[in-house]
Amino acid sequence: MTDRIHADVDAVVLDIEGTTSATGFVVDVLYPYARARFGALLAARGAEPEVARAVAQVRAEAGEPDADAARVEEVLGRWVDEDRKATPLKTLQGILWAEGFARGDLVSHFYPDVIEVLRRWHADGVRLYVYSSGSVAAQRAWFAHSPEGDLLGLVSGLYDTENAGPKQEADSYRTIASSTGVAPERLLFLSDRPGELDAARAAGWRAVGVRRAGEPYADADFGGHPRAAAFSQISLAARSSS
Repeated sequence: MTDRIHADVDAVVLDIEGTTSATGFVVDVLYPYARARFGALLAARGAEPEVARAVAQVRAEAGEPDADAARVEEVLGRWVDEDRKATPLKTLQGILWAEGFARGDLVSHFYPDVIEVLRRWHADGVRLYVYSSGSVAAQRAWFAHSPEGDLLGLVSGLYDTENAGPKQEADSYRTIASSTGVAPERLLFLSDRPGELDAARAAGWRAVGVRRAGEPYADADFGGHPRAAAFSQISLAARSSS
């Protein structure tokens, strides 16, 4: 069962996978795209600061400080299979996805209800932010290369597990609130994962579970969180111009 949600807030923070967009697209399209290119990236650009930092993080997280490029690629592949939300994995995926979007190899996916509603909320003066386990680079590419063109103009800021922290920890949401300058009680978080909703609520935010048919968490226990099957079920009060 889902609800009709009414909220008076200043800003909405959006999860991507399972919320604005299909998990299946990420798993079936984006994951294989990056996985096929990890080896070439490490071989050709391993000395670049962002790549080198991510590789060092992979070695540290795997407990293998002397791992060579082939072993790092193997670890990355295993993490993909586990759908592990590891920051260095997301960094390297984000680099490859951003380049794929820029080349036209990739076009992002949004559920049919999302873009129209985001445009309406933005026009009404509601600030929009993104908080995803995918890197900021990947988020930027995702919103810049939607089926309806560049949507980055709708978004006031992007957060990931590196600049905000893990998505199931309340401190991450406190960090985002501080960064945006929006009072916690005036922030609304939309996600398909109950643990993330719990963390946002613990930080004083409002939170709504997005329950989309066919998504991995569609049948999860959302506890006391309001639930919506589509963004069109969420009504936000327009901000006055004063």
